[in-house]
Amino acid sequence: MAPRANTRTGIRKWVWPAVLGVAAATLTWGAPAGADSVPGGLPEAIDTILGDPGMEGGAASVVVADATTGETLYQHDPTGRLMPASNTKLATSTAAMELLGPGYTFTTDVLAGDRVRGGALDGDLYLRGTGDPTTLAADYDKLAAQVAATGVKKVSGRLIADDTRFDDHRQGDTWGADDESSYYAAQISALSVAPDTDYDAGTVIVEVAPDKKAGEKPVVRVTPKTDYVHVDVRASTVAAGGTDSVAVERRHGTNTITVGGTVPVGGDTTKEWVTVWEPTGYAAAVFRDALAAHGVRVSGATRLGRATPAGAKVVASHDSMALKDLLVPFMKLSNNMHAEALTKAMGYKSTGRAGSWGDGLAAIASYLKSAGVDATKVRQVDGSGLSRKDNFAARQIADLLLSVRHEPWYADWYTSLPVACAPDRFVGGTLRSRMCGTPAALNARGKTGSLTGASALSGYVKDADGRELVYSVVQNNYLVDSVKPLEDAIVVTLAKSTSNEARAVTPKSARSLPAAERNGNLECSWRKPALC
Repeated sequence: MAPRANTRTGIRKWVWPAVLGVAAATLTWGAPAGADSVPGGLPEAIDTILGDPGMEGGAASVVVADATTGETLYQHDPTGRLMPASNTKLATSTAAMELLGPGYTFTTDVLAGDRVRGGALDGDLYLRGTGDPTTLAADYDKLAAQVAATGVKKVSGRLIADDTRFDDHRQGDTWGADDESSYYAAQISALSVAPDTDYDAGTVIVEVAPDKKAGEKPVVRVTPKTDYVHVDVRASTVAAGGTDSVAVERRHGTNTITVGGTVPVGGDTTKEWVTVWEPTGYAAAVFRDALAAHGVRVSGATRLGRATPAGAKVVASHDSMALKDLLVPFMKLSNNMHAEALTKAMGYKSTGRAGSWGDGLAAIASYLKSAGVDATKVRQVDGSGLSRKDNFAARQIADLLLSVRHEPWYADWYTSLPVACAPDRFVGGTLRSRMCGTPAALNARGKTGSLTGASALSGYVKDADGRELVYSVVQNNYLVDSVKPLEDAIVVTLAKSTSNEARAVTPKSARSLPAAERNGNLECSWRKPALC
């Protein structure tokens, strides 16, 4: 039995059946019998999907609009403010494209305040960052090579890591303490290191492989190779066929990474991405090692957080990829650290002060207002949506999606959105395993969002007539493991519909989702190695 709605007044008074045929915990997503065979209007079709028992007691804000005319075709509680999770990145990414520009790059410089004489720099060497979340160990190696190429072989002073472009607040508002060592909650600094080309700034990769003999410690490798972290191996190798229970975690306030549990002989290698404590020191350590590898010896200690003096001369420099290219790993893989670095970069550009969340979020709010989005009805406290204090309604998200279609940078931004069922991770992103075998496959684009009890999907899809639609679906306060089948059913219904007819698609069982999606507490791409 579907809920009844008063659609003529635009106010939906939901009447839930007294007996729910399926308990929330069963994860069976049944729609009423015949729902995908009886034609009707779009409101009736989406109402039917939202009437799924899995959403009993939950909240949903949904808006569908014609992308060309802006006409609202469907809305359910359109102004209900809910946790958007990573749909927050829609506001952050569009504001960055407008305020920083598609060609914006982060620069990392090496500077000297004194002259070089006979291969010796009499004074300090400065490593100055501007917030690049994509700097690899290889990039620091190239910087070191540039320094060596100038003839410097010895620095008599210290290595100064200048991270003053950003403030010293490292973690966002209400980020969970239990996420501290998880790579999607890494600390934010103007200097950092990414260990891979997913550009997971502020983390190291820890690989744990079994020894050839039971009773021995497993073989552990850290990427990039650095002494900045200390690995405390408490795990052991057990006989073939034994339990694989390896756990990798960094201790609070330290860079000691504990490896515990057991791994069987002949078993798989466990690979974990772990955050570091104080990413500025991490960048300085990696750069100092690179200098040594190129024959440049720094006599003094490393100092963090000191500003480079005016008049210091650049001796080496590295530019990041342009923002329009950075958007691809940022949006496809829902990278939180990219969102926060861009937020602080916008704060710096708008005020000239050290980049902060406060100034960056004010800049984003100002952009939303200029885009015709009522920012007074939005609460945004970080750039990524990791905070549970972020509040957006589907109306504001849909308004943003409609507005940006007229921006000169829209094509580049649109390209960054995940594509349903596109298998390449840097095309399909967090949607690459969803809506396959449906009219939405390779058609729908959208930004996903997942936190415990919060799920969202907003973007664009073409219907059966070729008409482009904007959709935003934000769901909160459900008790089932995942409501992503409901999101998919709505988008597939839109893809199958025409301007005259819509048929509600029966949501699939959550059991049919890929393993990374069955528990919707986190974005699937945050589950390393990526399974989505």
